[in-house]
Amino acid sequence: VMVGFAVWGFCQMVVRRSFFGVDRDPLALGALYVALLAAYLLFEKCVVNYRPVLVEDVLEASYPSSTTLLVLGVMMPALMQVNRRVEHPCARRALVVAVTAFAVFMVLARLISGVHWLSDIVGGILLVVGLAAAYRFAAL
Repeated sequence: VMVGFAVWGFCQMVVRRSFFGVDRDPLALGALYVALLAAYLLFEKCVVNYRPVLVEDVLEASYPSSTTLLVLGVMMPALMQVNRRVEHPCARRALVVAVTAFAVFMVLARLISGVHWLSDIVGGILLVVGLAAAYRFAAL
């Protein structure tokens, strides 16, 4: 999904022959992805808490759930783009259901697998909701 959005922005830049000719949507997505990466790296270095289980006999950072952070950080803006750009109602509905089901499955799987505390999942969700709100403000 991220590569698809990157190709979309790159194609706009090539066709319009200017970085500044790219729509706000793909530029804001790029900024969102940089913010997601920064959050991921920050919480890997500044450990809030550790996983409830050892992974290969090593304590690993657990907060926020990186899977939750990355999946929702990509899928929430994707849903915004689907709702904005897909005109056919059946196609839009199918994409919304598929993207939402995938995101919910991934988040629940992290919780059920026992490798995260509930607070890790909630923290990831809250962080992404804030970043997605900033994206929506900047892009739409």
